[in-house]
Amino acid sequence: MAERDRELERWRALARGLALLSGLLVVVVTVVLVRDSRKVPAPPPPVEEDEPKLVLEPAAFTDLSGWDEDDLAGFGLAFGRSCDVLARRPAETPLSRSGLGGTAGDWSQVCDRVADAGGDPAALRGVLAQELRPWSVRDRDSAEGLFTGYYEPTLQGSRQRSERYKVALYRRPAELLTVDLGSFRDDLRGRRVAGRVEGTRLVPFADRAAVDGGALEGRGLELVWVSDPVDAFFLHIQGSGRVELEGSGFLRVGYAGQNGHPYYAIGRELVAREQLALEDVSMQSIRAWLADHPEEATEVMQRNASFVFFRELEGEGPVGSQGVALTPERSLALDRTFYPLGLPIWLDTAPSTEEAEGPDLAVQRLVVAQDSGGAIRGPVRGDLFWGHGESAATIAGHMRHSGRMWILLPRHLEPPDEVRG
Repeated sequence: MAERDRELERWRALARGLALLSGLLVVVVTVVLVRDSRKVPAPPPPVEEDEPKLVLEPAAFTDLSGWDEDDLAGFGLAFGRSCDVLARRPAETPLSRSGLGGTAGDWSQVCDRVADAGGDPAALRGVLAQELRPWSVRDRDSAEGLFTGYYEPTLQGSRQRSERYKVALYRRPAELLTVDLGSFRDDLRGRRVAGRVEGTRLVPFADRAAVDGGALEGRGLELVWVSDPVDAFFLHIQGSGRVELEGSGFLRVGYAGQNGHPYYAIGRELVAREQLALEDVSMQSIRAWLADHPEEATEVMQRNASFVFFRELEGEGPVGSQGVALTPERSLALDRTFYPLGLPIWLDTAPSTEEAEGPDLAVQRLVVAQDSGGAIRGPVRGDLFWGHGESAATIAGHMRHSGRMWILLPRHLEPPDEVRG
């Protein structure tokens, strides 16, 4: 009996030894795998061949058609506002993850010299030529892109709902969350989603049709009531505007958030339905169609599921994505997945139609990247701010130009050869 117990104990010891050895092997293999994984990083996700890619090439001021004719009126004001933003940042703060634009400190001398030049166009042009160098912009092999215009619309409204004023502009709901996916994975840099938390999941927020159907009613989120649903729809596209209040002045409203659904241009929808020809699409033609087809207007507008929330603005405005008041004809909205805000940009565009006069104007001027928008996507794509009033609305509504752009960078900076969005 004692011999059998000793034999059994020997087998148990052997089993414990084998288990220990097995555990050590697992640890060793794990360490080797981790070590090797650090030596040879996992391959990046495949890149689609047609994925937009910003490609930069050095250029000269002689490449900028119209450079000597631009009177630069308003540029110093617009650029100074961007400089104020950069001056509040530590000098070593990069303007972008890609390295494009350098750091806040790289712009301090340029900003100081532009401010010293004041409003003298000759002096300002000389400073810019001394301090900056143009870089031509391409999307892979294509230097041509689309340039449109936007403006600050004026709506009629009231603080109180009434039979006349019954279309709400909503404040941002507290449960609406925006997630920067690039904070979690580098290959998702520049991508964002928005939604609300349901249990332990982030789920899509109500779309335009759901909000129109009352999804936000009864919560006190109404900022102001306006008279026309079509005016409200186009305010969502512009992102900011003025509301003339019945008998009590006006208030300025600005972008406060978006529901996370992708923007869809209803002009495309009307072309698909053969209601408009592509060459005839403009804000004015879309408005006219909606006014002539009231029974279908709501359904067509709801094809754009994107819905924008607003806040009341104090002081100058409207305010762009950089947090500064936009300057008419000098502030540009572009795709922030490629560009940092605050860069000077030279635009050279021509009307898409043969007429170069009237509301459809050629544009050759120096602007500042100060805004962004849901419809502004790609390296050679921009939206020029025209101000407020009927003239601004007419020009912006007709602007659909093919054109090129150049970014201007401090001479000592060497930007990356390419930037993927």
